[in-house]
Amino acid sequence: MTYPSTIQAITIAKNGGPEVIEKTEIPFPEVEPGHLVVKVQYFGVNFIDTYYREGLYPISKYPFVIGKETTGVIVGLPTDGAVLNDPDYQKRGYREGSHVGVDYLSTHAEYISVPWKTVYPVPDSVPTLTAVAALLQGVTAISFMEEAYNVQKGDIILIHTVAGGLGLLFCQLAKSRGATVIGTTSTEEKAALAKQNGADHVIIYKKENTVQRVMEITDGEGVHAVFDGVGKDTFDSNFEMLRRKGTLVSVGNASGAVPPFPPLKLVEKNLKLLRPTMNNYTYTASEVLYYSNTLWSLIANGTLRPLVHKEYPFTAEGVRQAQSDLTGGKTTGKLVIKVSD
Repeated sequence: MTYPSTIQAITIAKNGGPEVIEKTEIPFPEVEPGHLVVKVQYFGVNFIDTYYREGLYPISKYPFVIGKETTGVIVGLPTDGAVLNDPDYQKRGYREGSHVGVDYLSTHAEYISVPWKTVYPVPDSVPTLTAVAALLQGVTAISFMEEAYNVQKGDIILIHTVAGGLGLLFCQLAKSRGATVIGTTSTEEKAALAKQNGADHVIIYKKENTVQRVMEITDGEGVHAVFDGVGKDTFDSNFEMLRRKGTLVSVGNASGAVPPFPPLKLVEKNLKLLRPTMNNYTYTASEVLYYSNTLWSLIANGTLRPLVHKEYPFTAEGVRQAQSDLTGGKTTGKLVIKVSD
């Protein structure tokens, strides 16, 4: 196909609050021989978008196209012969017109050109809206509960912000593995949603003492593992709620980055602490394909059931509102931006 010379994208020209988000015209991306070209249908809205906007994560050049999660349709295949003959490439079955999900920085634009290894084939049976609701958070949930802490039958697991997009998938997956799930959330409505998605106990942290309730539920033993996407505000209390030889998986920084702390803090109970990132579990082409196949299989059999909170318009105002809603704790499930049909 003939590509347009310019496209619309969501950009920032400086760090700041949601007000710095703009929709601007940029040149069509450079198409490299090893890249796939994708016409984007949906953006996924994630906390990492706000980390870059606020300056928590560094940006080398402005204007900066935000976003790391998209779904759409392939409109251009690689031209590099070495890529086309790569067995890992061939296993993915890419073709023009097929649907894909993309995990690559600076991709909230109408068209994107991205390395093929970052592109997840989406089965025809999975709508691109479902795919964008599941991609990053689904692969994060699966890889973290397999590699950061391998959740087993009989485990007692604490999931902070259990009614969010990632929290619900963590909850569904842990329950399917036979764990007892304790979640924290802010309202009765969110607590009810978490229970519908498998949570055995939900603590409303604005009304209850989280540490006290966890220790009551576990008969004073504590939990086997904590999955914490809050960060600064909950970090210290996690150590009180973990049992001996427990594991703290620090998932995100919703309340701010965790400050430095002494490793001796782990000694009292022989605790493990991990701060993983999904991309180091999906580093190789074979890892991406493994987690891609696992994700779609778990969606197909009903283990994972991504929930879309709301679709927002592809405008500066729409993206500003989505990010504000996400950071304001007003949402359950996944926030998405609709770009095209």
